[in-house]
Amino acid sequence: MALHIENLEVEDIKEKLDEINQEFEGKSPQEILKWVFNTFGEKVVLASSLGLEDQFLTHMSVDIFPKVHVFFLDTGRLNQETYDVLAESIEKYKIKYDIYFPKAEEVERFQGDFGPNAFYQSLELRHRCCQIRKIEPLQRALKNYSAWITGLRRQQSVTRINTRIIEWDEINNLIKINPLIDCCVLDVTDYLSNNDVPYNKLFDQGYTSIGCAPCTRPIKLGEDRRAGRWWWETPEKRECGLHQKH
Repeated sequence: MALHIENLEVEDIKEKLDEINQEFEGKSPQEILKWVFNTFGEKVVLASSLGLEDQFLTHMSVDIFPKVHVFFLDTGRLNQETYDVLAESIEKYKIKYDIYFPKAEEVERFQGDFGPNAFYQSLELRHRCCQIRKIEPLQRALKNYSAWITGLRRQQSVTRINTRIIEWDEINNLIKINPLIDCCVLDVTDYLSNNDVPYNKLFDQGYTSIGCAPCTRPIKLGEDRRAGRWWWETPEKRECGLHQKH
């Protein structure tokens, strides 16, 4: 990696995003992660939903930087298979996940006011549910870090095609790194298979993106890989807000 982007402070990185992204053009996820951990050390955290991409990044990150910090958002509405892969990953990688739950009083108030399946009723209520179960816990998880790593890929959905390798997260006020942004799904699955990485067994049942159980289903033939998330909504609305830019 060119010397002029080594040992930069967060503010310098923020100012040099175009230059840094040009430097990373064509670089492998491993090269990107090495720069990330050399630059941020324990001030960067990996966000894991235990999906295929996040398992890829967990395996590679532990190999590069054994002290990597990883967090997981337990929304309270997940499939048992998701907890199974969490347990497998803890055992395999010997890391302590930082696990964040939604605030109980907020969940109680929401379900008391609107019922347990309110997210099906309107986009507004679905967003409110995601705010309580995901976005507010994410803000707590990112507190005290200078950067976070995600498993976003451009091919995942129409909402992610303009995502860059290194970004400034205006909402959470820190650097955001997307090492897999140019990878295809075969790059990810081949890596998991070749390295015996634990994965969610729902992926063997036609699921291609897994979130909360009531908001996730297997995709149908010909659908894109994010079609099983919030399938009752139009494609351009199928985000929970975790990766909102502003």
